Amino acid sequence: MSASAVIFYVLSALIVTFGALTVFTKRIFRAAIFLLLALIGIAGVYILMEMQFVAALQVVVYVGGIVVLIIFSIFLTSSGNDKATPRKWGRVLSAALLSAAGLIFSIGMITTHAFTPAGIAPLDPSVRNIGLQLINYKNFGYVFPFEVVSILLLAALVGSIVIAMKSKNQ
Repeated sequence: MSASAVIFYVLSALIVTFGALTVFTKRIFRAAIFLLLALIGIAGVYILMEMQFVAALQVVVYVGGIVVLIIFSIFLTSSGNDKATPRKWGRVLSAALLSAAGLIFSIGMITTHAFTPAGIAPLDPSVRNIGLQLINYKNFGYVFPFEVVSILLLAALVGSIVIAMKSKNQ
């Protein structure tokens, strides 16, 4: 087994572990830290795939943007040590069923579709080419995904402000 395969398996195990800890921990601040570590592990997988620009975007946008906003909203609400609300088993069951349906759907899509289009050469993953594709709205350009990411960041910002606002009942 090659060194890159070992590194991939270690990173994958860390990502799955930190992802599970993010979901199942009862303390909200710890969940944010575990999410941070899982996203850094994903950036490590991008580096392993020799996609340094995408790894840098992962760190800047998700780790530096989204997770920091989540942590700020936790500190602004002074609920860093608060435990999560008790689970309602009806919601847990419905979430488990929806997650299983999403997993089955994803596995079905992956196994039945070819993701390498015939007759199209793979794109060069250089920073210059990615920059040119970001401003291109034709020929497989990335203007739409770039705008979707900006809306995601705006939603995270609005969500962190809503979480940070004190409720009127307090």
